[in-house]
Amino acid sequence: MCDVSLLCHRCGTDLQPGQGQFYVIRIEAFADPTPPTITADDLQRDIKADIDRLVRELSKLSDQEIMDQVYRKLTVYLCNTCYRDWIENPTG
Repeated sequence: MCDVSLLCHRCGTDLQPGQGQFYVIRIEAFADPTPPTITADDLQRDIKADIDRLVRELSKLSDQEIMDQVYRKLTVYLCNTCYRDWIENPTG
């Protein structure tokens, strides 16, 4: 018997590993990886001013806040009932 206990992230039901009571959902989200579209107007802009503004904005954020804007990974545990509802409508 395993002493580890988990809770369903949706309903809070106690989940016992090894009992077939839950699903492990791994979610990975990352910012759009495609190169930006650059127009002729973009090439006429003051790039240094844009970079300076961006650096000022980023300096107000923690390293974690900055990273969360680019990449986020999490694991969710769902009981069998919540999983059946979630898998049919994951955004709902």
